[in-house]
Amino acid sequence: MKVKGNFWLEKNGKSFLGRGRIELLKKIDRYGSISKAAKEMKMSYKAAWDAIDIINKLSKYDVVEKNSGGKGGGGTKLTEYGKKLIAVYEKAQTEFENALNAIEKQIKKSI
Repeated sequence: MKVKGNFWLEKNGKSFLGRGRIELLKKIDRYGSISKAAKEMKMSYKAAWDAIDIINKLSKYDVVEKNSGGKGGGGTKLTEYGKKLIAVYEKAQTEFENALNAIEKQIKKSI
C-alpha cells in the first residue's frame, strides 16, 4: 500500500509554485536563459514566460532579472529571492513527503 499526494503552493487563491515551476526556475538558474530552460522542458518560450510572469506577480519581489542584449548577448538571471523560493519550496516538499511516509507507516500498522 502507498499513500500518495500532490504538493503545490497557492497564493491569493492562485497556483503559485509547484514541481514544474520550480524545475523551470532551476533550469533558468542553470542556463541563464528562459528560452534554453523552456526548450529542455519541452515547452514554448511563451508558456515559460507566462509561468514566470505569474510567479513574479504573486511574489514580493521578482524571481528573474532579464539582461538586455549587447556584447555577449542578453540573458535571464535568477534573483536571490528566486533562489530563496526554490529552497523554501524544496524544504516544504520534503516535509510533505515525510508526512506522507509517516501516514503510510501508521496505516500499514493498523491494517
